[in-house]
Amino acid sequence: MIVRISRGTYPPERHAEVTAGLDASATTLIPAIRQLPGCISYYVGSEQPSSTMVNVSVWDTPEHANAMSTLAPMLALARQFIELGVELERPIVNYPVLWQLP
Repeated sequence: MIVRISRGTYPPERHAEVTAGLDASATTLIPAIRQLPGCISYYVGSEQPSSTMVNVSVWDTPEHANAMSTLAPMLALARQFIELGVELERPIVNYPVLWQLP
């Protein structure tokens, strides 16, 4: 099992726009991600005090997790966030799971 964590930071004054964009992204991303094999769970959030956003997903294999790197709706969304001033952390890291709560 793999945990994939994608992070971004943004100017504090853009929090409302970034959060609204993340919320709206569910419309296109949820159906697209559901088409990918191996997604166990997916979470999106932003935090105002740190001016950060995060996508955390759990996948069955590294190959399936890496499919997010070429998912067209995700690439389009990344461009939109960059235009808002979001700095996306690269590389996106896929962590092999060592243990979990049942």
